[in-house]
Amino acid sequence: MNPPQRLGMYGGSFDPPHNAHLALAQLAVTHLHLDELRILPTGDAWHKSRQLTPAHHRLAMARIAFAVVPKAVVDDREVRRAGATYTIDTLRELQAEHPGTELFLVMGQDQAIALTQWRDWQEVVRMATLAIAGRPEANERATLAATGLPPNARTVHLPLPSMIESSSDIRAKLARGDDISALVPPGVASYIASHSPYQGN
Repeated sequence: MNPPQRLGMYGGSFDPPHNAHLALAQLAVTHLHLDELRILPTGDAWHKSRQLTPAHHRLAMARIAFAVVPKAVVDDREVRRAGATYTIDTLRELQAEHPGTELFLVMGQDQAIALTQWRDWQEVVRMATLAIAGRPEANERATLAATGLPPNARTVHLPLPSMIESSSDIRAKLARGDDISALVPPGVASYIASHSPYQGN
């Protein structure tokens, strides 16, 4: 198998993965012409104040959710890594594993705005093109201006329509016993019903 020439990475807690996550992954693969998109459920998220759902549940749900996205591969390295999870560590590993490959970091605009708080964020910007989801009517210049990132940052605008799903809202609905079937892929809804990973949350 030839090594990927255009490799995307899309990280998050995916707690649980929902339809907006899936839409962004599908858009990234097609819009960026990726050879591969690594889906990276986070391990010990340094920026999360709450306890994440156990990693084996989040990994299982991610594998179910993203199985329908061509060229998406769920990568468990951040879950296996000891200590806090930092994007820069994953970027360095992927660059070492795939020298010469063009790296794309897929994220929402809220993550891009917070990026200057990340560890070694200047190196993140140097190593990868930032593929930032934003309103379809926006463009690269508007997207970059909204983030406050330096003008030398390489960015690509991913035109993603606004979607109502959020993992925190879904967890709140589950706690109330509400139906979430319209918000997550069918396989994820089945997994949650069968394994109850959010019971007691």
